[in-house]
Amino acid sequence: MADPALNPDVQALRRIYKENHVIAVVGLSANWHRPSYFAAKYMMDHGYRVIPVNPRYQEVLGQKCYASLRDVPEKVDIVDCFRQSEEIPAICDDAIAIGAKVLWMQIGVINEGAAKRAREAGLEVVMDRCVKIEYARLFGGLNWMGVNTGIVSSKRPLWLTY
Repeated sequence: MADPALNPDVQALRRIYKENHVIAVVGLSANWHRPSYFAAKYMMDHGYRVIPVNPRYQEVLGQKCYASLRDVPEKVDIVDCFRQSEEIPAICDDAIAIGAKVLWMQIGVINEGAAKRAREAGLEVVMDRCVKIEYARLFGGLNWMGVNTGIVSSKRPLWLTY
């Protein structure tokens, strides 16, 4: 688990959400039952511009999908990482290169080295937290659509055929 002292406090998280409205979601899946899809849809439904970044898709949630962060033609405020911890250093380099303001690593995604490099480059870092859950916790709606309902899970549903 990431050191809580290294993560922003409640006031800083509220400021991050209020000042940053364009979120590039790296690793966004087009499968509705994946946590990345659910989190991105929630943030879109709450007024944020979501830019999918995943080389597997042309479009996700009705938005053009880009193969990498460096391919995104518009300004990105938050880089939300739904990738494994060992992939974060390269994503961090891309976030720095495109001038992002925040590097956000989802629950279970921890890379202290990349976090340090991002901070040194002037980015704020949130690590081992979910962008959707934190938003709901700070602005209301934590019980809305998914938390404690069994809808959001990292496990494959048994009733889906693959």
